[in-house]
Formats: sequence, C-alpha cells, structure tokens
Amino acid sequence: MAPPPSGPSELAFEFATATRIVFGAGKLAEVPAAVRGLGGTRALVVTGQRPGRAAPLLAALAEAKIAAVTFAVAGEPTVEIAREGTARAAAERCDVVVALGGGSAVDAGKAIAALLANGGDPLDYLEVIGRGQALSRPSAPFVAIPTTAGTGSEVTRNAVLASREAGVKASLRSPHMLPRLAVIDPDLLAGAPPEVLASSGLDALSQLIEPLLSIRSNPLTDGLAREGIRRSARSLRRAVLEGADAPARDDLAVASLLGGLCLANAGLGAVHGFAAPVGGTFDAPHGAVCAALLPAVLEVNLRALRGRAPAHPALPRFDELAALVTGRAGAVAEEGIAWVRELCRDLAIPGLRRYGVSEADLPALVQKARAASSMKANPLPLTDEELTDIAAASL
Repeated sequence: MAPPPSGPSELAFEFATATRIVFGAGKLAEVPAAVRGLGGTRALVVTGQRPGRAAPLLAALAEAKIAAVTFAVAGEPTVEIAREGTARAAAERCDVVVALGGGSAVDAGKAIAALLANGGDPLDYLEVIGRGQALSRPSAPFVAIPTTAGTGSEVTRNAVLASREAGVKASLRSPHMLPRLAVIDPDLLAGAPPEVLASSGLDALSQLIEPLLSIRSNPLTDGLAREGIRRSARSLRRAVLEGADAPARDDLAVASLLGGLCLANAGLGAVHGFAAPVGGTFDAPHGAVCAALLPAVLEVNLRALRGRAPAHPALPRFDELAALVTGRAGAVAEEGIAWVRELCRDLAIPGLRRYGVSEADLPALVQKARAASSMKANPLPLTDEELTDIAAASL
C-alpha cells in the first residue's frame, strides 16, 4: 500500500444545509407539529400551479390550530412575486412560511421568508442585477416541502428570481436563507405527469453531475453526487416511461435532495450558467432548459479540458461519470455522454428552439451566461466560441 501523502494539505471546505431534514413516505403528516415547534401560529402557505394539492396540509394545520393563508405561484418566481408574497405575509401577520410545491414555490417561499425578516426590496439583495447587499437577519422560520424531484431547493441557501426587465434570473443568496426544516415525502411524487418527472429528474441529474466536475467539489459532495447519480441512472428512465412506483419515487426524491446538497456546497457549471439567461428571457421551464443543455455542456467541457488542461483533476471524472451512469466499470467519457444524450432522446426532451430561442439570440445569451454566478464553478473558463457551440447544439 502506498504511504499517505506528506506535506501541508490544501483540502478545505464548508458544508451547510437545512437545520433539519426529514425524509420518508407519509412524512407530510408531521409538518403541523414541526411548525408549532418553530413557534408558528399563522402560516403563509406558498403553493405552486396546483394549489389544490395543499388541501391535506391546510386541513392538518387547521386541526393543529395553526391559522393559514395561501399564496399561489403560478409560474417561476419573479421579483414582483417576491414583493407581492412578502406584502401578503406582512399584512396577514404571518410568523412562519411553509412552501409546498415544485422549485418555483419553494424558491418563492424562501425569498418571502428572507424579505419578511429583513425588510427592503428584492433588488436590494439580488446578485448580478440588484445591489447585492447581504441579508443581516435570519429568515422567518421556513419549511420546505417539495412535490417534484428536481431542484433540491429545499436544502439550498438561495432563491432564484426572474426579472423580465433585465432578461435574466438572479439569486437572493445567504446562509440566513437555509430552511429550518425540509420535509421530503416521496409519496408526493405519485401521479406526477411524465414530462414533469423527465424535466425535473434531468435537472436533478445535472445538479449531481456539475458538482462532481466542479472546481469546488469536495469529499462530502463527491460522495453524495456519486450516490445520487447511481439512483437517478437506475430509476429516471423507468419512472418516466413505465410509471413511478414506490422504489423509483424514493430514488428520484433522494437524487433530488442530494443534488440540492451538492449544488449548495460545491457549485454548478455551464448548464446552470446558461439556464439563468434562457429562463430569464424566454418562457421556458428551468428543468427542461437544463435537460436540453446537459449533453452539449458535457461534450464541450470534455473537449476543452483535453485541449487546454489535460492534467485537470476533473478530466478523469468524466470516465467515472460514464461508469456511474452505464453501470460498466470500464466505461469511458464518450460512453457517458452518449448515455446522457440517449436518455434525453428517450424522454423526449425538446431543444431550446421549442421555447423560442433562435440563432439570433445566441450572442446575447453567451454574454449573459458568461456573467452568471453558476459559471464560476465550471471545470474551466469556456471561450465565447465554446459557449456558442453549447447554445447552438442545444437548439
């Protein structure tokens, strides 16, 4: 056996997440007692496009003598929605925010809880397009209950808000925004439409792959990413094409949770660097955009690493990724990328052209993507030509 390395260590990292994570089928029933334990007496319940899904939760809160008012988020959250939701919570004297829905509802709830405690306008704190001020106070108690398996937002410290005026999405970001409680109940995935499982599942997969390749990867996120990729690879295709049975729901929910833990602590890359301006400019669901971009981002990153940084530590991870997704120990990078491309084809993932993106839009998207915060963790900086190649191949 080789001796341990000598000399000073360069390894240093931080890992932060929600105060408490509860996972398991039927765990939604535990939410009222948990809200009461957080001191909640009046809850703003943030819902997604299907507010009726919150009916069991609202009934359980009422039975626990916790007053609740609802705030529906019909699409992806915007600066205006954050303002409106915060005003509603303040007017109703809410002392806790509970979000039940997909990533849009959870991000909106996270932003509302932060603004409720800190005051001010979202643009005071937003990255890239706002003033970027730091939040000075912990958010109002926030409980996140995802109903899709994709964003992992229930365990991240940021909320993504779109600004149509600026044509981009940007984050409110602070350690103060980590949820007090994340409840992941795989039963909430039952009955999800195949297209939702597909786009959200590929979003989760990208949020496991990008941290594994990230310049900020660390031993904790590496282990979580590997486990999440294995689970996604064995269950996503089957769940979409054959139906999500209980074991598949567990795998997808775990993969999504692990993706959130990874992205919050190791960063992302070019997939999400492009997803921010595409989603901010066009009416395109985040998960579907990430799914459309993932194969080309992997291909261009691999080519760039081989051409400009052949000793880069991310390069052998492309082979590792191939082994994880194909289940073959000797698989090489190209086989992993081919597997991802075939998965997207099998799940009928549309290109970006479906959402109105055309060749004429590529220069502006490239400029905005280069400035996106997610791009900072990409394995290496990409040239404008390489970024254009990604966008063009994703149409």
